[in-house]
Amino acid sequence: MKEKIIETKNLWFSYSPEVTALRNINLEIYKGELIALIGQNGGGKTTLAKHFNGLLKPTKGDVYVKGQNTKDVPANRLALTVGYVFQNPAHQIFTSKVYDEVAYGARNEGLNEEEVKERVEYALEEVGLIGYEDWHPYDLDYGKMKLLTVASIISMKPEVYVLDEPTTGQDHKGRRVLADLVIKLNKEGNTVIVITHDMKFVARTAKRTILLANGEVIKDGATNEVLHDLETLKKAMIKPPQVVQLAYSLKSYGVPTNILTIDDAFNSFKKLINR
Repeated sequence: MKEKIIETKNLWFSYSPEVTALRNINLEIYKGELIALIGQNGGGKTTLAKHFNGLLKPTKGDVYVKGQNTKDVPANRLALTVGYVFQNPAHQIFTSKVYDEVAYGARNEGLNEEEVKERVEYALEEVGLIGYEDWHPYDLDYGKMKLLTVASIISMKPEVYVLDEPTTGQDHKGRRVLADLVIKLNKEGNTVIVITHDMKFVARTAKRTILLANGEVIKDGATNEVLHDLETLKKAMIKPPQVVQLAYSLKSYGVPTNILTIDDAFNSFKKLINR
């Protein structure tokens, strides 16, 4: 039986009486899922995700993390279960040394320095920042700063990782490192939730995709299904990956439309050529 780790029930959230950001969200997220939250700017993705670790509390309805209502648990305790990587590294980084930034969460858990060192080295190895321990975080380029914020959460070993726009500012290599890392964290049994506009990243990593528009969930299902629902994507002003668009444009030539990645396209074209 699947273990439910996060649940929202009739979740509404308003920043003010005039601004309703979330409307009646009902979701169940299970241990070990790899989920993408997608939608247009202002659609409610980040607002929703910030309810998962208590950074925001519902205006109406409830959010449960491992059966506990987030209204009853302080955010610093929820952060031990749900680690949140902010979109802007400046909102997360506050120490003057890379090592201390990654060590902070582990130290807060009361670990001794030997255990902290092991966690820091592991986290920095995972994101490719070994050798930067003594650097000031703001001396890193933007892409490496993003990787540093991911490392600071890895060192805390939460059960759920929420990554808000992780590929922003990343070059091709950085996006590949992050995709491989997200998949690895998930294979290790962690639940991973990625908020992103990068549909190529979604296609490569996510098993389930949740599409939001105007504060409502308008599609929730297997990533392949969601990214091929062109009409619903259009309602949220989201374009599917370019390879999906290509497949549909070549449909009349016998190209299958279930393509999601470059590898899918290559294999499909190869089969057509070899007929």
